[in-house]
Amino acid sequence: MFKLFSRYFSIGILNTSLHWIVFLLLVVSLDISQMIANLLAFSVAATFSFFANSKWTFKSDVTLFRYFSFVIFMGTMAVTLGYIADKLNLPALVTLMTFSMISLFLGFIYSNFFVFRDKK
Repeated sequence: MFKLFSRYFSIGILNTSLHWIVFLLLVVSLDISQMIANLLAFSVAATFSFFANSKWTFKSDVTLFRYFSFVIFMGTMAVTLGYIADKLNLPALVTLMTFSMISLFLGFIYSNFFVFRDKK
């Protein structure tokens, strides 16, 4: 389990960097709400994360069902947190840090036990 999490974490560093860059560009440069920015940034980063984790971490086949189950679960978290951040008027950095931590752990659990469960 530790080896899987280590691989997931490594991809998560790249994924998080990509998410943060897109999010900040949208919020700072285009003045898009945190909810929408977090969803769009997540979509870019999650697509990268899904394919990288599918092949490298879980050594699993890529299927549309797996992709959509991963993206819908993680996207729901992104939108929910963005919505809460907008309502609480939280700084963008707080939103990014909070989502990064939550998605790392919940994303790993969901990926390991649901999305890629039969290919370990």
